[in-house]
Amino acid sequence: EVQLQASGGGLVQIGGSLILSCVASGFTSDDYTIGWFRQAPGKEREFVGCINSNVGATYYTGPVKDRSTIFSDNAKNTVYLQMNSLKSEDTAVYYCAVSFGGVDFPPSAGDYKSWGQGTQLTVSS
Repeated sequence: EVQLQASGGGLVQIGGSLILSCVASGFTSDDYTIGWFRQAPGKEREFVGCINSNVGATYYTGPVKDRSTIFSDNAKNTVYLQMNSLKSEDTAVYYCAVSFGGVDFPPSAGDYKSWGQGTQLTVSS
């Protein structure tokens, strides 16, 4: 069974930084993409970025594009999302998800097969 476990959220001050973790298990494919999404109250789920195992590259979009870095530790089956210069509008539940095959950087939630449970990030002064 494919499982993803996101963690690392919490309360962070405006301007601070945070690293979220996503531990993936239950699959052996070497062609997959781990994506990060977020959903703020009353808003649609939003794509943040992803990392592709096949090309070993990352892709970002949206308002956190220039403030985010996604990286992985394959030995720990973990993908990280580091965000800097956090703003109050970054407050959301952050999800990681896995997509197999297909395009290298799928930006749509529907492209992802399995999802983690989400971790809450609150950015406040």
